[in-house]
Amino acid sequence: MRTSFSNFLLVCLVLFGSAGICHGGELRKNFYKDSCPQAEEIIKSIIWKRVASNSTLPSKFLRMHFHDCFVRGCDASVLLNSTPNNKAEKEAIPNLSLAGFDVIDEVKTQLEKTCPGTVSCADIVALAARDSVSYQFQKPMWEVLTGRRDGKISSQSEALANIPSPFSSFSILKQNFSSKGLTVHDLVVLSGSHTIGVGHCNFFSNRLYNFTGKGDSDPSLNSTYAAFLKTKCRSLSDNTTTVPMEPQTPLSFDNNYYSNLKQHKGMFQSDASLLTEEGPADIVDEMLVPGKFFVEFGQSMKRMGAIGVLTDNSGEIRKKCSVVNS
Repeated sequence: MRTSFSNFLLVCLVLFGSAGICHGGELRKNFYKDSCPQAEEIIKSIIWKRVASNSTLPSKFLRMHFHDCFVRGCDASVLLNSTPNNKAEKEAIPNLSLAGFDVIDEVKTQLEKTCPGTVSCADIVALAARDSVSYQFQKPMWEVLTGRRDGKISSQSEALANIPSPFSSFSILKQNFSSKGLTVHDLVVLSGSHTIGVGHCNFFSNRLYNFTGKGDSDPSLNSTYAAFLKTKCRSLSDNTTTVPMEPQTPLSFDNNYYSNLKQHKGMFQSDASLLTEEGPADIVDEMLVPGKFFVEFGQSMKRMGAIGVLTDNSGEIRKKCSVVNS
């Protein structure tokens, strides 16, 4: 074990230098095979039952996992509630619209009954993201390695500083992803998750009404699409209306995001930014090849799911996902 961990650290230093965003630690396939053999089946059955009656959940769980991993690594810090002395990640503006916490709690309650103190909230979040998307296909769409442990710290300011913004340029996004040990390829592929879910008007209405501060619209936005968005988002001050990010098949996980993007129908500035340089624009073209997106998405999710994980004796296994153990 020591040798493999030493090798892992060496690889980590070679890849990421002293910043040490280490991927994967001791994560492995079927981590709970002996300690809680039914764990993954319990998670899948609850998630599938919930998605069957609420088809918006896959986008919510993908976003929850993404927002978790980008702040302190995939350690379920996004699930912690604020305390009198600490504002948690949930309170940060990008996280105010997160949802699905009740389903995570339902899963955790069942797991605690079956195998108390065994399955981490961080693993539940990673598996919920995979299983919710997989319901549409009735088979697992990517492999999730397990063995993450739960963090004990959650900070509103860290969430604000680390979660990529929908207003970002390509160079800022590239930097965000690189700081987590992810590539431009991962950035373009993971942006494809915008094929499902909704966007809030206040995160893109500046592109419609006030792009450069002169009451203008973003010239890179398809004018027909801009006119459609204006019928939904009536003003800059609208912060409640939501619009499907991919209008044709908003509840279907597919590669339509990329064909829309090619027509300059990416909702956010961050989406449009993927076409501003040759490298990412070429990857957008690759994702239009049938079947290619699913394979690449699974691989990028596996890499994202290993960012800064706590393993072995680090962190804890929370008894309740919203509070650290006392």
